[in-house]
Amino acid sequence: MIFKPETAIYNYEIIREAGQEVMYINYIGAPFVPSLADSAVCMARTVDALLESPTVSRIVFVQHNQNYSYDLQQISMLFEIAQLYNYLLKQEKVLSVSELTLECQRCLPQRYDSLRYLVLLLLKQDPIGCYVETKRLLRDERINAEKMPDECASCETRYIRLLEKIASMLAETRILKSVMQEIEGLHVGNRELYKKLFRPISVPNFTFTRLMASIPPEAQLLDEYVIGEGVDKSTVTIFKVPNSIVPIYHLIPQEFVLSDDEATLLNLAREVLTEHQPKAEEFTDPERIRNVFFNISRDLLTELSESKKKTLTYKQLTRLATILVRHTIGFGLIEVLLQDERLQDIVINSPVGQTPIFVRHQDFDECSTNIISSIQDVDGWAAKFRMISGRPLDEANPVLDTDLILSRVRARIAVMQQPLAPDGLAYAIRRHRDKPWTLPLFIKQRMINPLAAGLLSFLVDGSRTMLIAGTRSSGKTSLLGSLMLEIMPKYRIITVEDTLELPVEAIRKLNYDIVRMKVRAALLKATTEVPADEGIRTSLRLGDSCLIVGEVRSEEARALYEAMRVGALANVVAGTIHGASPYAIFDRVVNDLNVPVTSFKATDIIAVANPIKSPDGMHSWRRMLQITEVRKHWTKDPFEERGFADLLTYNIEKDELEATDELMVGESDVLKDIASNVKGWAGNWDALWDNILLRAKIKEELLNASIKAKIPELLEAPFVVKSNSVFHQISSSIREEIGVPLSKEVLPRWQKWLKDEIKRARVD
Repeated sequence: MIFKPETAIYNYEIIREAGQEVMYINYIGAPFVPSLADSAVCMARTVDALLESPTVSRIVFVQHNQNYSYDLQQISMLFEIAQLYNYLLKQEKVLSVSELTLECQRCLPQRYDSLRYLVLLLLKQDPIGCYVETKRLLRDERINAEKMPDECASCETRYIRLLEKIASMLAETRILKSVMQEIEGLHVGNRELYKKLFRPISVPNFTFTRLMASIPPEAQLLDEYVIGEGVDKSTVTIFKVPNSIVPIYHLIPQEFVLSDDEATLLNLAREVLTEHQPKAEEFTDPERIRNVFFNISRDLLTELSESKKKTLTYKQLTRLATILVRHTIGFGLIEVLLQDERLQDIVINSPVGQTPIFVRHQDFDECSTNIISSIQDVDGWAAKFRMISGRPLDEANPVLDTDLILSRVRARIAVMQQPLAPDGLAYAIRRHRDKPWTLPLFIKQRMINPLAAGLLSFLVDGSRTMLIAGTRSSGKTSLLGSLMLEIMPKYRIITVEDTLELPVEAIRKLNYDIVRMKVRAALLKATTEVPADEGIRTSLRLGDSCLIVGEVRSEEARALYEAMRVGALANVVAGTIHGASPYAIFDRVVNDLNVPVTSFKATDIIAVANPIKSPDGMHSWRRMLQITEVRKHWTKDPFEERGFADLLTYNIEKDELEATDELMVGESDVLKDIASNVKGWAGNWDALWDNILLRAKIKEELLNASIKAKIPELLEAPFVVKSNSVFHQISSSIREEIGVPLSKEVLPRWQKWLKDEIKRARVD
């Protein structure tokens, strides 16, 4: 809210936002910071405003650089005082002569002055003090009543009853009920108790999103850490609040701790930059346009600081320019949240502005934040996502799926609007890890164990067709990305996605031959993008390649199975799909997506990952629950005809995957099929099993070495790919020497290489 220059101080305007009436009170030019808790004048003026406009749901005190917002819960406490004020004056007529005295008017002046002070002044400025003063006055009058002559008794009793009524009505208000246990000994004018009741959300004038900066009372500190880097660091604090099972994710970003001079410069610069209306073509390369705006912002801030005769350091300029870009062409505090590597999901519910943003934290699960988004910001973000994606978001297409890539941050964005979301825009944001997940990292997180990692690595090298299944937030796409790193870089990879989630850019930087294809989202009826099934068929014409499909949703399923049947025994074909078990996947693929039963048998492996919960329901962990092979002898129903054979299953008591009897005794058709095409393994189950265990041991030793040497980089994609390459090179050398790459020969050489690499890393 920006008031016109001619708007008088303390005047207010009411604006309807997100179905609510918001009162903006002008405190620009006031010689103090407006605060209901600290200022009796502010409280009295607010009560007066509520008397005139009782339907407002939020009140905002506007100053030049900072706004202070009070929500409905806080406003309703003052509205109760306003109603009491009206009642005492208009219904009870407490200041009328007939209420203050009977026939004799000797006590009228004193009583009138006392009631005028209590009701007209103190009630609106300090209702707690008004109650304290009323109780004091009552004590005095009761003492006086004992000394009064008999002819004054009825008049004095009448006056005492009036004071008792005022005190009892005050005691029933929410403000007094909240502090009644702490009121003893309080002096009129002491406003400490109000600080527990009225805690504004501070909002810099260059953003509409609100932030509850104060810490909840009686909150217990659970964790605190810093996110961001360089000059753009923010503090995150996790609190546990009494009587609530949802922790609070409390964020203090750079933009909310600026000095007055810095905030003034930002406001001025933002007014200049917002005159620029971005065009769609500018968002075809978001990173480039952000760099351009960053340089423009630095120059603009330099000019403004010089005109204001303020000196900004290089560090200040960089910080302010970063904030300015974020709140003009960027995505505001959403970008700050995305800097937190521990966040997995960010949710903005409709109606916007009435509830805080919620996040899913890797350590504390679902958390409420101290951030309340605004309809202005949310509308602006939706427009930018439309331009970035080139996809529609309107009544005919009420869902927009797209991706957001900012420097080192990648996220999947889902936007909903009316009529699907009847209360207005809503967002679901899935944050992807800055770096690709790897199998050793998943072992560290206990999503899989070394045996599962070794088996998956073996299956990828065996060019199997795989579906990674699971519910939402089960880690399907992350696991698929980690399997891509198990593909030898000498093979070409083609990815097909409707929303770009796979870590293609990071893998490309590791010298992989990789091509990304972006296809039409399943929910879109018309767009310039190529349909998913056509994209998959196109990939088959691009030569011998591994095919990775981001998610199997609809018509592309038949094309994917066509690719599986064509690509069988050539290169790995893999994708993700929603489902909680192998049979659920069969049912979805065959009955929902209309893939013929015979085509489904082209699936070799189904790996199911799902979150598991603690008994209290307050915690959950991502776990792979089973790795199942699909056999080929059945005709109609794989469940009834034993078409599914579990290789690994999850033991909930041990919290890890265990090998099944079929795997241990060598009854896996898929593994035997892989062995039949490899010299030295055909008919030699022991050699095949030895290789799976060798891969498992290597993944486990990487994790152990990383922990022991305190070098977390050993688990990241660059080193894991390097380790895989060395493993293949050593295996090839051993095979030439003795015919079969036995673990007793391969492992010692690989261990020596790892030891040398750790020494080199320590020296560097």
